[in-house]
Amino acid sequence: MEDEHIRIDDLSTHLGSLFKFPKPSAFYAVFDGHGGPEAATYIRKNAIRLFFEDVNFPQTYEDDNIFLKEVENSLRKAFLLADLALADDHSVSSSSGTTALTAFIFGRLLMVANAGDCRAVLSRKGEAIDMSQDHRPIYPSERRRVEELGGYIDDGYLNGVLSVSRALGDWDMKNPRGAPSPLIAEPEFQQMVLTEDDEFLIIGCDGIWDVMSSQHAVSLVRRGLRRHDDPDQCARDLVMEALRQNTFDNLTVIVVCFSSLENRESSSPPRQRRQRCCSLSAEALCSLRSLLDSSGSR
Repeated sequence: MEDEHIRIDDLSTHLGSLFKFPKPSAFYAVFDGHGGPEAATYIRKNAIRLFFEDVNFPQTYEDDNIFLKEVENSLRKAFLLADLALADDHSVSSSSGTTALTAFIFGRLLMVANAGDCRAVLSRKGEAIDMSQDHRPIYPSERRRVEELGGYIDDGYLNGVLSVSRALGDWDMKNPRGAPSPLIAEPEFQQMVLTEDDEFLIIGCDGIWDVMSSQHAVSLVRRGLRRHDDPDQCARDLVMEALRQNTFDNLTVIVVCFSSLENRESSSPPRQRRQRCCSLSAEALCSLRSLLDSSGSR
């Protein structure tokens, strides 16, 4: 298990009184490690320093556009500095790397930054809206960039080795600092103004998306929330479904509910937007694997 994740449901309280964000404020992330767990573990353990302290993350909110631009600039800097930090830390092997997807919620604003093939999917009235683009070498825009910088694609793998075209770490595959490289840590961003039609957000590593579409995942979670309104169970359902579909990769998934589907579909006045989140731990994943193995479902 080389994945790590972050779940901070109340970001303002977590960071302290200097940060005054719109409510609710939250920070979620999934790091899908490869070549050993060192890179993903390092980023998770140092996330507050890397994503907030070292990049002068904006502390106050005044205007949507100005604030979002400042957040985007800070996050881009954070991804690149985190990448350099992995090169400098001697406890991290040069062959260890990690994809990274972060999701921030500030009031009604959602911002996702992604480097790699984790994915964030928003459910809007049951319709799946991808909030990130997978960075695979075989995709035309990524292939073009890779080949222009001297890289090549062999059987879908960057330089015949890596299945992603963007990642933190992996310094044995990158050119020296300052030199352009086919493998980059530059994130791509997507923003959304959340409305009353937005129900929940799914954040998962590629072990989920290798075996199911974004719409399949949204439909599965939506059915579950209608039955029991429990995001914890929905996260488990997604992992169980991926295992039934014979995924061959690690599984990490976070389900963030913005409000209850039951309240949304009733005739009662809508309640104030709130968040309820579940992230599935490695321990829970191992338990689910054991359950499936013993029942013969896999």
